[in-house]
Amino acid sequence: MPFLRFKGIDKDLLKNIAPTIVEEFSYIANVPEEIVKIELLHIEPILNSPASLEILMFQREKEKHDALAAKLHAILRENGYDNVHIFFVMLTPSLYYKEGIPLKEVPTARNSIATPR
Repeated sequence: MPFLRFKGIDKDLLKNIAPTIVEEFSYIANVPEEIVKIELLHIEPILNSPASLEILMFQREKEKHDALAAKLHAILRENGYDNVHIFFVMLTPSLYYKEGIPLKEVPTARNSIATPR
């Protein structure tokens, strides 16, 4: 956790830029690199379906979300994707389960393993 889910991005490009994305995301969000997950969604666009980046994560300060979106947009723009829609889906620690037990707190780099209740 967190999950970065890309749609409409070239797979080979995403594999190449994934280490940079993880490094930058981890630094800004203050989470360990090893918990950042990157996925490429395979969908069939029907109508008006732009390239997008859906970020599922625990709530942070608005400034962190803004900084994450700006940095990820810059990385994508530098690699030929100017108009990727970036949006966050906020998860709640008490409704996020590991081994059937809800998390007690939001993991950070200093506190990388949340204690189950």
